[in-house]
Amino acid sequence: MKNSLTIITALVLFLATALVVAQNTRFSDPDTVIKEEFWGNLYSEGGKSFFCDKEFSKKGFSLTEGYIYPLADIRNALSCGTTRQCEQDNRYRQIASDLHNMIPVGNRTELRRRNTRYDNIGTSIEKNDCGIRESGLFFEPPPKVKGDVARSMGYMVGTYGLPWLGPAQVFQGWNQVDPPDDRELSRHKRIAEIQGNENPFIADPTRMERL
Repeated sequence: MKNSLTIITALVLFLATALVVAQNTRFSDPDTVIKEEFWGNLYSEGGKSFFCDKEFSKKGFSLTEGYIYPLADIRNALSCGTTRQCEQDNRYRQIASDLHNMIPVGNRTELRRRNTRYDNIGTSIEKNDCGIRESGLFFEPPPKVKGDVARSMGYMVGTYGLPWLGPAQVFQGWNQVDPPDDRELSRHKRIAEIQGNENPFIADPTRMERL
């Protein structure tokens, strides 16, 4: 009886973890999505940069579209080849078009962040003006968006089967200490309306513990 209960419990946990969540099936042209849906729709009235919280009324030279899960790491995970080769891969194009992974970010921040891994760095490293800590190949976002980063990462891992870009326990911890706020929930609602699917880790943050 005890063994049966153990097997059943393990099966339930496996199914909960392996459950395929809804993903972007509406868009598969990254360039068009960036121009028309990201800047032209989601941020058509401006907003605030993701990490530094700087207000903008429209996309300027200092802003770019960033990716919580960088495109280079998606290409590596899919093993689809060079950038040009991956652009011909339908799976890559679908993932690269997913608005849940896109953020408005300053050019300088994006360039520094692009080849790093997320982690808790520690107080020995001073925060910059945006509240970011950087050390070598590691990047710690400001406290106010740690949960946002974690839930976007969880979405990419759980939805597309991509590997974690840092320790899973770190993201799960960030998810707990920084629950969804009104800004994240409002953005999430707009993306769901535009793209047609939710990030289930924002709708139910406890799912992060089952990844």
